[in-house]
Amino acid sequence: MSIRDYLHDRYVWFEVFLHTPAPSATRRARSVRVSGHQVAKAVLIRSGDRYALAVLPATCRIDLERLAQVLGGPRVRIATEDEVERVFGDCERGALPPFGRPYGLKTVVDSGLALAPVIVFVGNARHEGIRMRYRDYEAVEAPVLARIALTIAPRRPSRALP
Repeated sequence: MSIRDYLHDRYVWFEVFLHTPAPSATRRARSVRVSGHQVAKAVLIRSGDRYALAVLPATCRIDLERLAQVLGGPRVRIATEDEVERVFGDCERGALPPFGRPYGLKTVVDSGLALAPVIVFVGNARHEGIRMRYRDYEAVEAPVLARIALTIAPRRPSRALP
């Protein structure tokens, strides 16, 4: 399923743009020149025998303990690449859009992402970016909103020893 078609069918504003594929959401933010707080990265999660989708800002990482509490499972883990390919078979490897609903998945969004008026995320292909209003994303996806992310400490340049 094309995310563009999915959004178009729901009559929400969005903008598609092409960019150089990036190996991470943080680098994607730099590539498209937006704050990492506005870039939504999606992570497929395995909770028991079910999958769910966690969506958080590029500047964060998942707090698996909090996410387990939200999902009501004893433990959760990040899905393998093979599992991601099975669930999101219509997406290019490395491209995971923040929409679980069209795939029959529960979506949990970190409440920090809800602070961004506009979010940017990858579509079905690694070079396809999509920009839309967060409130439209929330209306289309109807995610569970919770604190599931921890801020990643910025890396400091290493200093060479004299």
